[in-house]
Amino acid sequence: MKNYIYILALLSLIYCTKESKISSVISSQDSAVINPGDSLSKTNQNLETKNLSKDETLRTLNNEILSTLKSKDFMKFSNYIHPEKGITFSMYAHLDLKEDKHFTKEEFIKFIPTNVKFTWGEKDGTADKLVLPIRDYLQEWVFRKDFMQGEYHLNSFKGSGNSLNNLREIYPTLDFTENYLPGSEEYGEMDWNSLRFVFDKYEGQYYIVAVINDSWTI
Repeated sequence: MKNYIYILALLSLIYCTKESKISSVISSQDSAVINPGDSLSKTNQNLETKNLSKDETLRTLNNEILSTLKSKDFMKFSNYIHPEKGITFSMYAHLDLKEDKHFTKEEFIKFIPTNVKFTWGEKDGTADKLVLPIRDYLQEWVFRKDFMQGEYHLNSFKGSGNSLNNLREIYPTLDFTENYLPGSEEYGEMDWNSLRFVFDKYEGQYYIVAVINDSWTI
């Protein structure tokens, strides 16, 4: 009889121990699935983004775009292209929408990994045509200098030469950024370079519609 009672007590203890372990595992799994800290973090990030002023937003976008160009991550660059208006590239300050190269976002993504060449315009001084694939144009012309080291300007021009700058006439209501690299004393500071991005809003977010290089022209 005593042995029977002892066995019952032992079985009861084992059952309670197993139940406790199972409860502990379930509790651990629940805490892994439901983590209010993750949701709170994402919410805070969204709030921080919404609280940015237009100036701060455009400066952030400007720097992100420069970073994609420097790292040659052109697929990531495509994320900033306007979904409806696409993107226009101008070799110099004077825009000519009939001659400047324009791509939809889909076209840009299609051609960026290929060797298909495009005529981007004529080089100042020689009138030689610049014929390159998109990725080479971005590397050799658009980001030919490290514009991440440049002076940042919003809706104002720092670089000014003898080339007609008609950005405000072509995009009178849009915002633009300029990244300016001053010239050297060796060349009388005439070897300055600027890279500009023109932005337009789509569904509450800013996208680039134009990339414009500028420098001293003859």
